[in-house]
Amino acid sequence: MEFQQYLRILRRYWRSTLAVVLACVAVAALVTLLQKPTYSSTSSVFISVDSGGTAGELSQGATYAERQVKSYVEVVTSALVLEPVIRELGLDTTPSALRKSLMVSTPTATSVIQIEAQDQDPVLASQLANAVAESQQAAVAELAPPSAEGSGLVSATVVDQAPVPTGPTAPRPTVNLALGVVLGLMLGLAQAVIRSMADTHVRTVADIESLTEAPVLATIGHLTTTAGRASDSSGQQRSNGEAYRRLRTNVGFLGLGGERRPSFVMTSAIPDEGKTETVVSLARVLAQAGESVLLVDADLRRPSVAARMRLDAELGLSDVLAGRAVLADLVIPVGPGRLDVLPAGSVPPNPSEMLGSDAMAQAIASMERDYNYVLFDAPPLLPVTDAVVLSAQTGGAILVTRSGVVKRAHVEEAIGILESSRASLLGVVLNDVTETSPDVYQGYYVEARTK
Repeated sequence: MEFQQYLRILRRYWRSTLAVVLACVAVAALVTLLQKPTYSSTSSVFISVDSGGTAGELSQGATYAERQVKSYVEVVTSALVLEPVIRELGLDTTPSALRKSLMVSTPTATSVIQIEAQDQDPVLASQLANAVAESQQAAVAELAPPSAEGSGLVSATVVDQAPVPTGPTAPRPTVNLALGVVLGLMLGLAQAVIRSMADTHVRTVADIESLTEAPVLATIGHLTTTAGRASDSSGQQRSNGEAYRRLRTNVGFLGLGGERRPSFVMTSAIPDEGKTETVVSLARVLAQAGESVLLVDADLRRPSVAARMRLDAELGLSDVLAGRAVLADLVIPVGPGRLDVLPAGSVPPNPSEMLGSDAMAQAIASMERDYNYVLFDAPPLLPVTDAVVLSAQTGGAILVTRSGVVKRAHVEEAIGILESSRASLLGVVLNDVTETSPDVYQGYYVEARTK
């Protein structure tokens, strides 16, 4: 995974990542507050060997002493050393319990044993380290093998007395909080990556590009609109207005290099992805640019264009296809420019058959002769076949995909349905993208790719 991908994941899940970091810092702070102050003090014992006066004997003695140190390190925490310490200091404990308060170590390639004692009482920590060092000195004298002269071959000398500590060694607030931040960042990034890998929703342009070679015509930002009505482009946020103008520009390039038809279908994989809002806004910006546009509500099951544009019409497309009315009589001019709307009309019992009929083909041919653009708002692809039937009779389909709502499998299935029919997928519109997503700004470069 590349660094840019991690940045995108963090940008998407920054809230949960920040929550994990704050939680880890809070735990570290709580542990620090609950932890009782602990003091530590260290004494040092030097192990020497009586090995004679020659250089060779001294070298052999130093090597022997260094080897013996490893054994005497184990002796420090034995009952032989600790029981006298308990008696001397009058401690109410056992050697096994006292052993937990001691840390014994030896620097590499030395004959020195360092004894660190820890306790909540700084004076007792110092007394304990010194008492253990003195007891260790006596134990070495007892355990050392005698020399030829009868004296101990190995001796121990206390070289550093343990001082009374002036400050606690634990807790360490700065270190604990720093560890909390580091652990929080690691856990936060981990949960963000796991959530990203487990997330099957389409969210970014990269997700769409992994599913189809069709171009992403525009990315539309998240926008709250009045219920039942599409927002005028003049009232939209500036970024969304620019996004619809980019969509208008890119739609103008569709079909170049092949048979270009002025009609196309706006659909989606599942309901509630914003296809109607998108096609209404696109129709308006096309009309504002001086194009003659006919917006047709071809969703004969759940029509919504008329309600969104606040048009009062009972007759429409279904009535034209049934031969009960003439197309020119039912078209409603709404502006700006030459923007006409053909409502869905009466809800028929057989929408798919009507949209695939010869009457529909004749109506589309008539619409294409009279308008520069004919936009059809069609039902979603997965629930019904209406959009596929209609797309096969027009210049193709534009798929509207709502970021964070539709799953990759649904989009992939919808694309497969279009590809298995005679319909062409002209492009994809990524809708409802949050403003924090980089895809809001990637649409600026879509024009160049489409050209």
